[in-house]
Amino acid sequence: MSEQETAPETAPETALETAPEMTTATVPQQPVAPALSEAEAEAEAEAGAEAGAEAETQAPTPAPTPAPGKDRRTLRAVLRWTAAVVVFAVAGAGTAYGITRMDRTDVPGLATASDGRWDYPELTRPPLPSGSPGPFADANPAGAHYADLRALLLPAPAGAKEDKALRGADGWLATKDYLAEYAVKEERDELRQKLVDNGLRHIAARGWTTPDGTRTRIYLLQFGTANVVDNQFASDNVAYSTPAYQVRGSGEAVYDEGFPERAAVSGVERTAYVESKPYGAEQVRQAYVAAGDVFAVILQSRKGTAPAVPFQQTVVLQSQLLG
Repeated sequence: MSEQETAPETAPETALETAPEMTTATVPQQPVAPALSEAEAEAEAEAGAEAGAEAETQAPTPAPTPAPGKDRRTLRAVLRWTAAVVVFAVAGAGTAYGITRMDRTDVPGLATASDGRWDYPELTRPPLPSGSPGPFADANPAGAHYADLRALLLPAPAGAKEDKALRGADGWLATKDYLAEYAVKEERDELRQKLVDNGLRHIAARGWTTPDGTRTRIYLLQFGTANVVDNQFASDNVAYSTPAYQVRGSGEAVYDEGFPERAAVSGVERTAYVESKPYGAEQVRQAYVAAGDVFAVILQSRKGTAPAVPFQQTVVLQSQLLG
């Protein structure tokens, strides 16, 4: 267009490309037209100029014609790359959507680090004697556990060393061995009398030490009915702010505000305490669980600090076995 603007006398580019080359030697002979008047000649010239301008603006510029072989190769390459881009885009979008729909632990490399929970074996409740109801069944107003109490003890987690001294004779623990957990002699004597008055039947116990030095002790005390546990013994042992009796090795213990409420087990009452700072050589955590006719005492201690997660895990799993 720039050449046409500077030299308007030149014919349109399309005419130059399509018309045959013309020289004085090749001009064909044409019949002579009749002479025109001056006015007619000017009108015809203006009409021709307008037609030429319209043709210049409307006629598209033809694309250059590439060499046939090179054009086919280029076209195939473009098509291949276009297809590849589309495939990768679809695959990428699908992968991104899949990851957003997956849990973090399902994506390799993004698994959540261990939160300190112990590796317990798969838990199953022992079978009930034929015709016996569960502790919270409507047909069992006494809340009695008819399954063997020793089979209701939580097993030790993987890698733990079991405390054989807590097994007792035939799996039953002597009352004096349970009372040895408490530091003050006067309190032990008082607690012994309450056990007698409330009709303690027997005690099943289990304990272990994990490789990090955490010591766990679980005591299951069985009484005649759930009413005895709920209204007498539990109320004598558990207060909101602090435990009624001081556990050996523990300083001041306070209500454990960090124990998650959502971890409650239906039908089971739980109260947990943690030794507050400053504590001595070790920290002690303790929980008291009332489940029907069973009162469970769960203790964990460790030099330095007793971690909260395995303690909470242990309390919840033992509560589930009793529930």
